[in-house]
Amino acid sequence: MTGTTRSSDGLDDRRKRLLFRCWHRGTREMDLILGRFADAEIGNLSDDELTQLETLLEVNDPDLYAAITGDKVLPAEIAGALFARIKAFPITDGDL
Repeated sequence: MTGTTRSSDGLDDRRKRLLFRCWHRGTREMDLILGRFADAEIGNLSDDELTQLETLLEVNDPDLYAAITGDKVLPAEIAGALFARIKAFPITDGDL
């Protein structure tokens, strides 16, 4: 899988923008991690979780990737419950 499987139809503008940003990070690894999470969860995130996602998207790719792989620790105000969900989210579909 190399791209989004979710249509943005039916999403409000904020969710559409976040879905796009999750799939267009700048590094393919982060596209796959955040994009797959967004495909599965964007429609169900609360306003607070959307704000947390917006904050995470401000972290540069190398630092965010290092935090996801456990090589770096993000500040507590960034590494909240949503970050933990993203870290735990399966990023492969079994076909790889």
